[in-house]
Amino acid sequence: MASGTKMMNTRHEKQHIAPPPSSKPVTGGGGATASVRSKTPSSSASRRSVTPNSRSHTRQNDDDSESGRVRVAVRLRPKNAEDLINDADFFDCVELQPELTRLKLKKNNWSSEAYRFDELFTESASQMRVYEAVAKPVVEGVLNGYNGTIMAYGQTGTGKTYTLGKLGKDDTSERGIMVRALEDIIAAASLASDSVEISYLQIYMESVQDLLAPEKVNIPIVEDPKNGEVSVPGAAVVKIQNVDHFLNLLQIGEANRHAANTKMNTESSRSHAILMVSFRRSVIEKEENNTSLRGNDDRNVLVGGHVIPTVRKSKLLIVDLAGSERLDKSGSEGHMVEETKFINLSLSSLGKCINALAENSPHIPTRDSKLTRLLRDSFGAGSARTSLIVTIGPSSRHYSETASTIMFGQRAMKVVNSVKLKEEFDYESLCRKLENQIDILTKEVDRQQKSKADNTHKLENNLKECQKSFKEAEKSLIARCEVLEKDKSQLEIELKDILKELNFQKDHNDVICKEVEHLKRSLMDYELLGKEKVRLDSEMKNLLKELDIQKNQNNLMRDEIARLQGVFEQNKQYQAETSTYQNVLADTTQMYEKKIGELMSHLEVERERASSVEEQLHLMKNLLIDHQKTTEQHQLERAKYQKALAETTQMYEQKVTELTIQVEEEHSQCVELQKQVVALKKSSNDGESSLQIQGQNEIDVLKMELQKMSQLLNRTLDELQIAKTENQNISSEKASLSDELHAVREVLVLEEKRRKAVEKELSSINYAVPESEDDFEDKRPSMKENIERGSKVGTPLGSHNSNRLRGSNSFQRTTIAKICEEVGLQKILMLMQSADLDVQTHAVKVVANLAAEDINQEKIVQEGGLDALLILLRTSQNTTLLRVASGAIANLAMNELNQALIMGKGGAALLAHTSSKTEDPQTLRMVAGAIANLCGNEKLHVPLIEQGGIRALLGMVRSGNVDVIAQVARGIANFAKCESRAITQGHKKTRSLLMGDGVLSWLLANSNIASVSTRRHIELALCHLAQNEDNTRDFITSGGVKQLSRISIESSREDIRDLAKKILRLNQSFKAEVQQE
Repeated sequence: MASGTKMMNTRHEKQHIAPPPSSKPVTGGGGATASVRSKTPSSSASRRSVTPNSRSHTRQNDDDSESGRVRVAVRLRPKNAEDLINDADFFDCVELQPELTRLKLKKNNWSSEAYRFDELFTESASQMRVYEAVAKPVVEGVLNGYNGTIMAYGQTGTGKTYTLGKLGKDDTSERGIMVRALEDIIAAASLASDSVEISYLQIYMESVQDLLAPEKVNIPIVEDPKNGEVSVPGAAVVKIQNVDHFLNLLQIGEANRHAANTKMNTESSRSHAILMVSFRRSVIEKEENNTSLRGNDDRNVLVGGHVIPTVRKSKLLIVDLAGSERLDKSGSEGHMVEETKFINLSLSSLGKCINALAENSPHIPTRDSKLTRLLRDSFGAGSARTSLIVTIGPSSRHYSETASTIMFGQRAMKVVNSVKLKEEFDYESLCRKLENQIDILTKEVDRQQKSKADNTHKLENNLKECQKSFKEAEKSLIARCEVLEKDKSQLEIELKDILKELNFQKDHNDVICKEVEHLKRSLMDYELLGKEKVRLDSEMKNLLKELDIQKNQNNLMRDEIARLQGVFEQNKQYQAETSTYQNVLADTTQMYEKKIGELMSHLEVERERASSVEEQLHLMKNLLIDHQKTTEQHQLERAKYQKALAETTQMYEQKVTELTIQVEEEHSQCVELQKQVVALKKSSNDGESSLQIQGQNEIDVLKMELQKMSQLLNRTLDELQIAKTENQNISSEKASLSDELHAVREVLVLEEKRRKAVEKELSSINYAVPESEDDFEDKRPSMKENIERGSKVGTPLGSHNSNRLRGSNSFQRTTIAKICEEVGLQKILMLMQSADLDVQTHAVKVVANLAAEDINQEKIVQEGGLDALLILLRTSQNTTLLRVASGAIANLAMNELNQALIMGKGGAALLAHTSSKTEDPQTLRMVAGAIANLCGNEKLHVPLIEQGGIRALLGMVRSGNVDVIAQVARGIANFAKCESRAITQGHKKTRSLLMGDGVLSWLLANSNIASVSTRRHIELALCHLAQNEDNTRDFITSGGVKQLSRISIESSREDIRDLAKKILRLNQSFKAEVQQE
């Protein structure tokens, strides 16, 4: 018998898989394209080695199809409070597309790079989903005998320790990969034959330390010269009993781990943590005889006719790397600087190893650091399955760190490991097993010899008893045969009834099939209607394009009319200065009047064309309504069919259940008869020879009857199977029809959306065509709103409107610039003081359009344009002049320097006075826009209050106009935001100036207004006012806390919801008020 000698049996699988071509970064914008070097695939091979004294048998690897490539997943951390505050004016540098496994890294708004990974996890991904996708395949490999490694890499504060080491004692759904992996391993382990042991280490400043035994420091790393395996023999090894035991050990280790508070992370890990899990499993295989063993399965090794048991040993490494950081961002000082140097040094060594492996370098510098030595088995030449999870943050402030982390993951995807299965022959257990078998066999021989004599005596007595009982059984058997004959006839009658019922069901199914064909024909008719609708849509698009062309022509004509009128007015003024040009001016005036008349008539023709287009659109709407009615009829027919199909399915299920019960009863009766026959057969063998012959004949007769009943039973089961098959076919047809109807419904919904978009475009076109040449709008805010609206819609229609608007504005600016060059800005400003109202109005319009461009504002102010506009506000009573002048001041107020000048000249008081003497909504909108722009300067808040600007802003709400209210809400939001920023920066610490003018009451009363943009401004203003702790009492007494709670749940903007939640969480008074409610 062999002693405890163990023989190594290594099963080895090596497979090189090149990273997919999609792993190359796809450059967007102006980004550079990174080159990717793929490895040449090589054929996989399986081999096993044993000592010369043992017999080797090849075992096919169960996981030949598994890849040895390092799998890389990316997890995006949600925005924290610091990101919400500091990144309010920045874009997110990362965009995830999980359905395409693609990540976009945005350098700016117009340049991005795309990368592909094995898995992508958004901010809302749960811990369970991350574990299932990243770690569970590695854990299953460990349970099957393969080494595995799970590692987290990323910038400090991006959630590596949360992903791997979260304990989740209060909430099990928050548990990290470490706890979940040990839960699966312990659940799959057998207490009798398997064992689970762990070691928990940290690498702190290039020193290996034991987290479970803190007194052990500078533990050496040992490498086996025979097989090259790396181990840490000085570390404490603890055998795990259950999950609670492991949680206590993990908590002890986390308490001993080095951590510190930095600007980037309040609990920044200052060391690399490595959890080493050793798993041992005995492979139980059935013993077979020598002939079948050699012929069918040559994988087992025999010793004395017994299969040698094998043991599988595997190791799982879970590595929580310390985060990379920069001193200028983390704010590390003193000893923490040294810690940061060692962390970055080891991560740099790891990056060099990954680069060398990705480039197929002949030398891998794994000895540069202790981290790379311990992870030698996890990359390249290693034998472990490796999964890497890369954690990143969304903030563009850390763009360089995020890009470096993503490139590390891309290079890691090129690394291919040689996956090996490690088995050893367990001669000790075989020896114990054979010794136990010898003892059992010896006892069994003794027991059989003693019981042999007793059995002989018992058999003689049993023979006599059997002879007596056989006669009695013969009589009962005859009676039983008569009963079976009667049962047989009854079963035949029941089977005939069942077959009739099945035939009836087949006829019913034929009727259902005909109904299905009718429904398919109806669907074909619906498809024809869809094609007709597509044709109508194309005609509608052509009409809309023609309408756009006509509108552009109208705009050109209107600009030409304005220019000609300006020239005409200029000629009238010059006529009084020089008499020599009177004849020429008269002819020119007559010519211009003719052109104006022609253009006005042409404009009327174009308006008639627009009305005809509207009539055609109305006809198309009627066609769509008819189409919807037809669809509703189809849906009613589908509901009837579903009801009939459900009733048929229920009837089938009842019949199948009844038949199944009957078959089971018949089967139980047959089993009882077979048992009786077997008993009689045993009795007959011990009886006399004459009785044996007679009993055998009777048994043969019974067997014949049983065979007939079995055949009848088989036929019944076949009929049942056919019925089930037909039922499944009907169910599949039902599912396919449901899918088709669902697809039709989606098409209808899409067409409805397109119809609404067309109606919206038509209404916007009608709105864009001015009904009078005196209409004027604040150019810059309207342009900005249109651009934002187009970007939110994200459709070709929005893009088309934006391009058309930009083209129109560009043409107007070009025309106005030409007028300014020909006449001169000084003369235009002089015309603003003209006695002629029309000349004065046109001059103000030109100045207002020039003020919409930043390049013209300084010149307008220097030439006295601002003073002239303020004089008009003070003296003029004309509504058009007040509206245009207010719009020009609103454009000038977009510049911070001009804001101070406007306030210094009493502009806010004049605007307030203007709002009190007019009820025109357009004028009020321009005045409110100008005051809203002034509210965006924190330095002007006090004089703005003193000059009555805020009071006038609230007073303009009386008009009830949606646009006016939107400008009022925007101004209050600008005012509150500037105050909040000043308080955050420490420049101001007092109660808000808005609290004295009833602003808070108005905001709370209109917080549920219908307009989305206005409601967003009001919610933002409430949040910024609530950030000031001196406003707490006002919010509590006025019921503002309740509105904040509502905003944190119902707001349409996620950043506003997060800001409201943060305020409610940080303000203790608000928190107490919410709890009382």
